[in-house]
Amino acid sequence: MHITLSPVRLDETLTATRSGDVLTLNGQTFDFGPLPEGATLPAEAIDSEWIVGPVSRIDGELHLTLRLPHGPNPSQAVAFPEPIHVTEDGAIPLPFDPEPEVIEEPVVEEVV
Repeated sequence: MHITLSPVRLDETLTATRSGDVLTLNGQTFDFGPLPEGATLPAEAIDSEWIVGPVSRIDGELHLTLRLPHGPNPSQAVAFPEPIHVTEDGAIPLPFDPEPEVIEEPVVEEVV
């Protein structure tokens, strides 16, 4: 499975897993097993906010584009992600930026 990522500013997260030709995005399952060699399924035919381009089968491999949500100041790896080539079933490692640490200010009590 060849996945191209399209970064977009969203306060959401995306989890993706693969099992053969089945892709699960945030719990929603898409079975591309019936897609024959050389065929292309337009994005409009897929009920998903995460799949933003056509899904094609080329040389037996699925090719698709997913939205990659990110925060207000993405790192280079998230803003300009490399395509992902998925060869095994399981969780798909998507680039992400960790949540910023919240630094708590010390409380200063005033003596009267």
